[in-house]
Amino acid sequence: MAKKLLITGFDPFGGAAINPSWEAVRLLPDRIGGYSLTKLRIPTVFGEAAQTVLAAAETLRPDVILCIGQAGGRKAITPEAVAINLREAGIPDNAGNQPANAPVIPNGPAAYFATVPVRQMVSAIAAAGVDASLSLSAGAFVCNDTLYTLLHHYSRSLTQVGFVHIPYLPQQAAQGQSSMPLERMVAGLTAAIEAL
Repeated sequence: MAKKLLITGFDPFGGAAINPSWEAVRLLPDRIGGYSLTKLRIPTVFGEAAQTVLAAAETLRPDVILCIGQAGGRKAITPEAVAINLREAGIPDNAGNQPANAPVIPNGPAAYFATVPVRQMVSAIAAAGVDASLSLSAGAFVCNDTLYTLLHHYSRSLTQVGFVHIPYLPQQAAQGQSSMPLERMVAGLTAAIEAL
C-alpha cells in the first residue's frame, strides 16, 4: 500500500502574481516512488498556514508532510535542515501581520531539526541534474513559522516533516537574479520525494 505524502505550496505574496511553490506542487504526479500525494495550497499568513496543514493532516494522517516555499535569490532547490522559534518579518504577510522578535511557540525549544532525510534529498535532486544544496536557515517568515509549528506538533510522532525552498521562476526574477524553469523544479522535487 502506498504511503501518504501531504505536500503543500503557498499562495502568492509580497505583491507577486505567482508563487512557484504552488505552481510546482500542482504539476507533480499523484504518485511518486512509494508515495501517494495529496496537494494543498496554503495561505502566506503566520499561524494560519500551519493550521491549514494540520487540519488537512488530521483527516489524511500522512506518513510525511513536505512543505514547499519560495526563496527568491537562491539558485538551487534547498531542503531545510532546521526551523527556529522566531517570527521576524521583513514584509507583512498576506493578512498584514509583521511580527518582530516574537516566538513561533512561546516557551518552545529554540529550534527543531527536520525529520525527513535532508541530505539524501539534496543528493537525489543533484543526481537528477538539478541544482541542489542543503539550507541551514528557513528564514523567520511564514515558511519557517510553518516548519517549526509542524515539527513541534509532530515531535513525538512517527510523522516526518520537512520543508524545501525553491528559487524564483524566470518570469519573476529581476535582471541578474537567479531563477529556475518550472519543469526543473518539478524534476527536482520529484527526485527529492523519491529519496524520502
